[in-house]
Amino acid sequence: MNGNLRGTLVLAVDDSPDALAMVHDALESSGMDVLVALEGKQALAIAERMKPDMILLDALMPVMDGFETCRQLKSNALLADIPVIFMTGLGDSEDVVRGLEAGGVDYLTKPINPAVLVARIRVHLTNARLTRSAYGALDTAGQNLLSVNDRGEQNWATPQAYTLLAKAHLAAPEHYALVADQIRIWFRHQPAVGQTLVLAELDYPLTIRMISTQDGECIVRLIDGQRATGPALLKQQLELTERESEVIFWIAQGKTNREVAEILSMSPRTVNKHLEQIFSKLQVDNRTSAAALALKALAQAEALI
Repeated sequence: MNGNLRGTLVLAVDDSPDALAMVHDALESSGMDVLVALEGKQALAIAERMKPDMILLDALMPVMDGFETCRQLKSNALLADIPVIFMTGLGDSEDVVRGLEAGGVDYLTKPINPAVLVARIRVHLTNARLTRSAYGALDTAGQNLLSVNDRGEQNWATPQAYTLLAKAHLAAPEHYALVADQIRIWFRHQPAVGQTLVLAELDYPLTIRMISTQDGECIVRLIDGQRATGPALLKQQLELTERESEVIFWIAQGKTNREVAEILSMSPRTVNKHLEQIFSKLQVDNRTSAAALALKALAQAEALI
């Protein structure tokens, strides 16, 4: 069992040298590498530089206490996924709740039993690694997913979603607040799955699409506002001309030839001529088959967004 922890990097934060020495010895004997800090600001600096696998955090410390330290860790997109275990002499239920609300995954009261501490670390590291694996799989599949609560605040996001947020200068919590406000107002209208919201007042265009909602958690997909449009995607996917792509896009949306002609400011005869070329290129006999191919191509492209 100890082999599972070998090479794990843990940051222990406590203003008591004796407590740090006990933790250091217990973890090192289990094969873990241990970093130490005496207060919160120092811990944040070390975490940003080294990104440990786990943080053990005392609640009461000078300069910055453990609760505020944990809140700042969780507000940093690069550090938010590090599990934090509080270990402190504060044992009241209110203190436990305060630690969990700050973002801790567990709360151990002093004196710490080394065997229990190692066992808790093992459990929470396993959970964290499974979660990272799931996020990594979503990210590899191109899923720019963001989990938010009913106030629009982030629960988690895949790495690609964080990248898009950074493009729009929304990585910092104070900047993301603008998006949270828009999402919260959008949620009041109870958007259905598939509905979208174009985010306003951003430096980089972003749209969000509702994917699912359950128990107060909503999963939305971030869409890059500079990505190709539907017709442009069809042009790439089906190797059509720009005009042909526009025609088949609207046909795939259920529009009649006359409606397509009005939308694209051309005659119905021209629409028919474009359709003849489309049928030939796609090797189909009718508009239904062509529309089906177009919808399939759009769905494949959408899955990569």
